[in-house]
Amino acid sequence: MKILFIGDIMGRAGRDALEAHLPGLRKKLAPDVIIINGENAAHGKGITPQICKDLYALGADCITTGNHVWDQREIIPYIDKDKRLLRPINYPEATPGQGAYEHKLDDGRSIVIINAMGRLFMETLDDPFAVVHKLLEKDKIDVSRKTIFVDFHAETTSEKMSFAHYFDGRVSAVVGTHTHIPTADAHILPGGTAYMTDAGMSGDYDSVIGVRKDIGVHKFVKKMPGEKLVPASGPGMLCGAFIVTDDTSGLAQSIEPVRVGTGLTEQVPQ
Repeated sequence: MKILFIGDIMGRAGRDALEAHLPGLRKKLAPDVIIINGENAAHGKGITPQICKDLYALGADCITTGNHVWDQREIIPYIDKDKRLLRPINYPEATPGQGAYEHKLDDGRSIVIINAMGRLFMETLDDPFAVVHKLLEKDKIDVSRKTIFVDFHAETTSEKMSFAHYFDGRVSAVVGTHTHIPTADAHILPGGTAYMTDAGMSGDYDSVIGVRKDIGVHKFVKKMPGEKLVPASGPGMLCGAFIVTDDTSGLAQSIEPVRVGTGLTEQVPQ
């Protein structure tokens, strides 16, 4: 199975980059499934029902989120109606929405997509290791479900890497989000799980992690309140990862970074 995962869409610049570059990637890579992290898509904070519809129209099969999932209040009554829009699975059970979704392809194959969130320097949620472990007791890489993908939305590299090693061989891929910087460590772990610490954001890289750079710099230089965080609005870059899994074992065959647009050095799998 060929999986195209696109990192955090950051505001209008990220949405424009997605609209400009996703059609070409779909044509070149012919992915079986497209997963997009949309938690910053609405002006850098959260996502709206209309943006969800726009992302689906561009080709998204599933939308993941993270700690900003509730920033747009209109998403709360909507999320229970849209099974393809995920919030982190380790929110308390009474929280609206769901943290996993099974996407079935026309040829009979399926992929279980899991959205989990770390706890170091983040909200104190339920233990993501324990919650995902419990899910995998019934959703396994086997003859009925051969591909399992995890978007692990977390702050620290150590928690992301520990999570990936803990589930190595039990899921097809673990790709991190949240820090908005693409990492250079895309590789396959010893047990066969594809891993990348962070897919990076899709947005304007002439910025401070997607925020207007003057606002970001002010926070560090003057250490006093300034303007509210506003997404940078220049030309954007689409960032993510492209994973190929084996249909027999469900384990990864390859993982490569994807970077298309303005800002960083472009890289597209051949």
